[in-house]
Amino acid sequence: MLVAQQMPKVTFTDTTLDNGLRVIISEDHYAPVYAIAISYKVGSRDERKGRTGFAHLFEHMMFKGSVNVGPGELDYLIYTNGGNMNGTTNTDRTLYYEVLPKNQIDLGLFLEADRMRGLVITPDNLENQRQAVKEERRLRVDNQPYGGESEKMEELIYDNFAYHHSVIGSMTDLDAASVEDVRQFFKTYYAPNNAVVALVGDLNTKDALAKVKKYFGTIPRQEAPKPVDLTEPAKDGERRAKIDDPLARLARVDIAYRIPPSGQADARALAIAASILGGGGGGFGGRGGGGGGRGNSRLYQKLVEDKELALQVSANTDRRAGPGMFHISATVRPGKKMEDVEGLIFEEISKLHSEPVTAKELQRVRISLRRATENRLSVLSRAQALADNAALYNDPNRINSEVDQQLAVTPAHIQKAVRSYLVAANRVVIDTLPAAGAAGTPRRNGPPEK
Repeated sequence: MLVAQQMPKVTFTDTTLDNGLRVIISEDHYAPVYAIAISYKVGSRDERKGRTGFAHLFEHMMFKGSVNVGPGELDYLIYTNGGNMNGTTNTDRTLYYEVLPKNQIDLGLFLEADRMRGLVITPDNLENQRQAVKEERRLRVDNQPYGGESEKMEELIYDNFAYHHSVIGSMTDLDAASVEDVRQFFKTYYAPNNAVVALVGDLNTKDALAKVKKYFGTIPRQEAPKPVDLTEPAKDGERRAKIDDPLARLARVDIAYRIPPSGQADARALAIAASILGGGGGGFGGRGGGGGGRGNSRLYQKLVEDKELALQVSANTDRRAGPGMFHISATVRPGKKMEDVEGLIFEEISKLHSEPVTAKELQRVRISLRRATENRLSVLSRAQALADNAALYNDPNRINSEVDQQLAVTPAHIQKAVRSYLVAANRVVIDTLPAAGAAGTPRRNGPPEK
């Protein structure tokens, strides 16, 4: 019988200020540094039709200057004081962070409070960052091999507009954004009662909380944004699409299934299944599966090693506050058939339906998950996890409980979840092919027999 040992616990305090700002503080005196992470409860799911990409655009705007900090000064102050910083946007939230020496706690808090209190929004700032985001889209999506696959997958997996569109948004919608749009967005979402601040590192909890109150306590709360409905209608059949990609040099098969929100028991079981099937990441209940190593995975052994049909194969779960995604991707070897690759993937999924995973496989994933989690115990990763878990799930303790719950997943639960969600009616398949006429391009002759 497998025994899942508990991970070491992260201790913290949890305080809400009078203006609604939630403050999580975790002391760690191992090194003379600290991290600050502030998670705003706004992501691409909060956007409306015609204004996609807005949350990500606004992330860029937050670096263009505030009431007391001019354009470029935030970066300068952080780096010249021995720190680093950045921001990130996903479907569910927008997060900003800094890591600084312990004697610079006032600096980090001042900078974050100043831009929460009053971002400088001008036509020039907006146009500058609009062009930066459009260039980022060209780099990551439009001019990238397989760049259009993820957007097409989200369109087919999700019917609710909240997740139906990409985080980066469309060129047309970015062009349509106005200064007034940005100002209203700031007022609605960048308020203390819509944010969580997490501090982790070499600090004193009482003193740090007093400083947070000093810098953030007088920022007025705003009317809370309306909750976003993330529910999805049940899928009633397989959906397929083909992409002719002029930048791709090899064919690729992508298969995905809609799965429950992160934090639900079946989502954990499916994350472990993804690791056994095709490897993947892991962590504090955020994005990714449970680790395990692709070289030991079932699909790697079958498609890459044994049959030599694929050059690369992976499986992972995109775990969200709302419905997530179980995603398998395989790059086809030149001269091999896409339908053969797809057929063997379905065959391996069928085996997960019919037989429980082995004790050896599950133990390997658990070991990998523990190692990956322990490698993410930096002050920054803990600050981000605490902020996100409080903002999205109202439960900062998920930093402790989620990993233990993943480690406790059983073969029976994996089999049950696979039978419920990895089924044909819940499936999306996308074939990406090099542009017509490219040498060695494998073509599909129709869907394989099931």
